[in-house]
Amino acid sequence: MSKPSITSRAHPLWLAYVLHRLSGIGLALFLPLHFLLLGQALHGAAAMDAGLQFSEMFVFKLAEFGLVFLLAVHLFGGLRLMAMEWVPWTPPQKTLAALATATSFAVACLFFMKAI
Repeated sequence: MSKPSITSRAHPLWLAYVLHRLSGIGLALFLPLHFLLLGQALHGAAAMDAGLQFSEMFVFKLAEFGLVFLLAVHLFGGLRLMAMEWVPWTPPQKTLAALATATSFAVACLFFMKAI
């Protein structure tokens, strides 16, 4: 199998493919941390409250923005993959893939503005 050329890697749908894979990895890295925080509830309310105090820090608000962005990107990327399986693609659909990424970013920004 030959290596893809530089021009094919600049293709918007290839970039959507990479973003979908990276968002999946990011979500997989987040889940253990999320379960660790939820597990604090098993050690009592004080332990859970101590863990939740960290979530009030700005860096965590920024991380929540990233999380919502990853979720939105992964959702729209999954819908793109399902469409690729079931619907023939036309050239203007590259624009729709870019629009899905932009919509993901907008959803994350709205969440971030409400969170801070």
